[in-house]
Amino acid sequence: MTHVEDELTSQPECWARAASEAAHHANVLPAPGERVAIVGCGTSYFMARAAAALREGAGQGETDAFAASEFPLGRRYDRVVALTRSGTTTEILDLLGGLKGATRTTAITADPDTPVRTAAGELAVLDFADERSVVQTRFATTALTLLRAHLGLHPDAAVTDARTALTEPLPEGLVECGQFTFLGRGWTVGLADEAGLKMREAALAWAEAYPAMEYRHGPISVSTKGTATWMLGDAPDGLARQVRDTGALWIAGRLDPLAELVRVQRLAVAVAASRGLDPDSPRHLTRSVILAP
Repeated sequence: MTHVEDELTSQPECWARAASEAAHHANVLPAPGERVAIVGCGTSYFMARAAAALREGAGQGETDAFAASEFPLGRRYDRVVALTRSGTTTEILDLLGGLKGATRTTAITADPDTPVRTAAGELAVLDFADERSVVQTRFATTALTLLRAHLGLHPDAAVTDARTALTEPLPEGLVECGQFTFLGRGWTVGLADEAGLKMREAALAWAEAYPAMEYRHGPISVSTKGTATWMLGDAPDGLARQVRDTGALWIAGRLDPLAELVRVQRLAVAVAASRGLDPDSPRHLTRSVILAP
């Protein structure tokens, strides 16, 4: 079993623990009414986007999400939350350093014994969700679960659905598809982007992601026999029929959207295996991006 397989199968237990510990971290996470930005890089950026949409949608306060390298330094926030598995990513550390003394900052990390300890004002540590793999799975989804639980939006069904996602067979013919499109709405747009990233990282697959309604404005033209379109969350009326009319395989999101992402992680590993690839050694990638000065 690869590291990524071992880690992705542990997600139900990680989520349950994060949800149970959310109250313990409440004093370092955004309070209702705060103006907040959530930042990350790569997978963590997509989780930041999902979390920001959930928080603002819940009426807890204006919430933006940025790739750490694109943070608008002239904009004022009550708090900036940084998602960083390794605690060593250059863009995150540079941003936190630039905000020190001016903006309250919290880092959600898997490894507190790294430079993020002094760069961030406060830490929420999820060391039980740390990973050996380059490709992120459980840390990202556990960090999002912590934030969902903090917002009161973590459903008990999410953990049960994650267990289902790990045991239910993948749809027939899906692994053999040559192109994959992932769709989301609201907070699940970030999950769709992450699903596409997992397929590219682990399996070198042609994968795209769009807001579900935007998919109709051009991208649907690439859908045909031998491609797959996967909806994370509830689909707009009529979209499933339109996709099937193209000849593409339609995958409906029946589980909690975060559990659907677990199914995609399994797909990425399966496609990698079918192509003779090692998902623990993705091409041109390292576990943390540290830029030389």
